[in-house]
Amino acid sequence: MRAINPWINFNGNAEEAFNFYKSVFGGEFTRIIRFKDIASDEFPVSENEADKIMHISLPLGKNNVLIANDVPEIMGPTNENENRSKIVVSAESREEADNIFNRLSEGGAIEGPIGDSPWGSYGGMFRDKYGIEWIVEFDPNDNARI
Repeated sequence: MRAINPWINFNGNAEEAFNFYKSVFGGEFTRIIRFKDIASDEFPVSENEADKIMHISLPLGKNNVLIANDVPEIMGPTNENENRSKIVVSAESREEADNIFNRLSEGGAIEGPIGDSPWGSYGGMFRDKYGIEWIVEFDPNDNARI
């Protein structure tokens, strides 16, 4: 396994928050994907959400990455007083991603089945039987950072 990283959900202010985190921790964003970047017929994006963050990554130190996204309005607001984060496991292969996903999600609720993503990685999302939210991902194009 390459790494385990925190993923935070925001209600439209992920970019603002991450610019603040960048001012505190330093470094540069390794990935910024806006909802308009992945819009398609299968995934339509409204004009008011086009510039919101679908994925942003900020390395913290040598092996850690802080990750976030804005939650689309159609999914309802994130309750900022409850669980608004996920744990991301960056696997070293599709096989390892499948194994971790299948074992950790057993008895839980799958929120996004494991498979190919619009941005080129392979992953899935679920809440385990204890209520903890996980994303398991393998990115064949990025062996160092999410």
